[in-house]
Amino acid sequence: MAERSTAAVDVADNSGDEPLAAETAQATTDGVDTQNGRAADGTMPEKDGDRRNPAPAAAPELHSGHKLARRYRLEECVTRLDGFSSWRAMDEKLRRAVGVHLLPADHARARAVLAAARSSALLGDPRFVQVLDAVEENDLVYVVHEWLPDATELTAILAAGPMEPHEAYQLVSQISQAMAAAHREGLAHLRLTPSAILRTSTGQYRIRGLAVNAALRGITSETPQRADTEAIGALLYASLTQRWPYENDAYGLTGLPKGVGLIAPDQVRAGVHRGLGELAMRALANDGATASRQEPACTTPEELSKAVAAMPRIRPPEPTFTAPPEYQHTTYQQGSYGRPQGPGLPSAQVLSIAPPPPPLQSRTGRVLKWGVAALLIAALGLGSWQLADALLDHSTQGSSGSNQNSSPKADEAPDKKEPALLPVKGAAEYYPDGKPQDLEGAKNTFDEDTSTYWRTRYYLDGPDMTPGFKAGLGVVYDLGSEQDVSEASIALKYAGDHTTVSLYKASSLSSSAPLGSMDKIVTKRTSSSTLKLTTENLKARYVLVWITAMPKSPADPSTGSGAGFKQAIAEVKFTG
Repeated sequence: MAERSTAAVDVADNSGDEPLAAETAQATTDGVDTQNGRAADGTMPEKDGDRRNPAPAAAPELHSGHKLARRYRLEECVTRLDGFSSWRAMDEKLRRAVGVHLLPADHARARAVLAAARSSALLGDPRFVQVLDAVEENDLVYVVHEWLPDATELTAILAAGPMEPHEAYQLVSQISQAMAAAHREGLAHLRLTPSAILRTSTGQYRIRGLAVNAALRGITSETPQRADTEAIGALLYASLTQRWPYENDAYGLTGLPKGVGLIAPDQVRAGVHRGLGELAMRALANDGATASRQEPACTTPEELSKAVAAMPRIRPPEPTFTAPPEYQHTTYQQGSYGRPQGPGLPSAQVLSIAPPPPPLQSRTGRVLKWGVAALLIAALGLGSWQLADALLDHSTQGSSGSNQNSSPKADEAPDKKEPALLPVKGAAEYYPDGKPQDLEGAKNTFDEDTSTYWRTRYYLDGPDMTPGFKAGLGVVYDLGSEQDVSEASIALKYAGDHTTVSLYKASSLSSSAPLGSMDKIVTKRTSSSTLKLTTENLKARYVLVWITAMPKSPADPSTGSGAGFKQAIAEVKFTG
């Protein structure tokens, strides 16, 4: 019976993997350079006890269109090396792209590859490209993994130039933390090259080939933590200098001058961030280099991760804003909006006080006015103009007085309280089913920047998610204290038929509290990219924005997702 092990995955996961084209170009770089004893990728096989198996069996002859397990259709071979091949394939069951590593079942490394793939799948860390299937059947062993079509390989990023300090900081921070977590579970990579690092459209770094890439090539090490730490140091060095920190050229990067050894990054390129340069040297100190400040070398990813965390924070570069070409301040004031202005009269001189309305006239006032008019006629006959003016003035005041008794003045109307923006103190993704969508994205929904967002994965069924595969997707917000909430304004990324959103009153920022324990406040449906939900008498500190239907949208490189039913929240504002 065929042996089969499948890693659990979300049916609607939108991830894939970048082609391994860079590894095709490096097909001959796994050998050792006889001149300096170093492999072209910078590793030292003899020093770290690396052992390689004897010549492998020939790779099976497969072609595009071949189907594995009546499910995975091979489409393009991206690597053929050392007795195995790597392909871009289509998972016809879930209708998404995947990557596949293939080798004969009698290959000398087949057992090691299966074991490495299953161990990597059990880790389940989203910072790594996930193994989806590990199978032995029909004299073949194959490993199926995610395919990230919209991610960018670090090789391509470095080809464009050195990274600015904040981006290099993010690289070493994320990679060292991820590898520290892997080593705590007993997993090593042993082939952390630029082609193994992918940057997603959201700026997150993901590592592919954990344990599997080394098993495919028969690479082992007696000091795996030290090997991976030095590899991270090499990645940081390359990101700061655009040079590979060894004498040989590799991964499209020029190596260091021969005979000078490992020199500090700021000696290679001017303007290198001092703290990051010293950190790279500490990680590479395993090869005999010395950090400029005599700080201890980092020999494990955990030590390197702590050293990164201890550094002063490196802020991102200030964004540059360009003002519109004909920007002018709005000068509309109460009472002047929509009123015509005289020629040549500046808008700032428009009177902002509207004329008071004429006094309301009661029946008593009219009678009194006609009586006074008769007296005026008599006064005119007598020539008492001053008396007539006085009486007319008195009659007007009397009419106004009687009018005041019959109805209130307009300016005595009760003042309406202007709605105020409620500050959001925090947010967290709400996923009671235990399958988060975008944990780091929740904070992007109240940062006053609509170019950042929290996104869902894409799904093949919709637009309504219930009843079916999910109860919903959403984010819960903390307003700091109990507030009177009158409205929630939501900016969405995708328009179309249709998005349904509900507001719930929650009791905390918990991501797993039962939805049934919350009070539903209001539900609304829209086909546009904006939505306003109005509430009445809602007093709450925690408010859940819960999506139960999403429009169908095309593939979007900006979010790294394929075509399907999906949504993203760019900004949420509460008023009360």
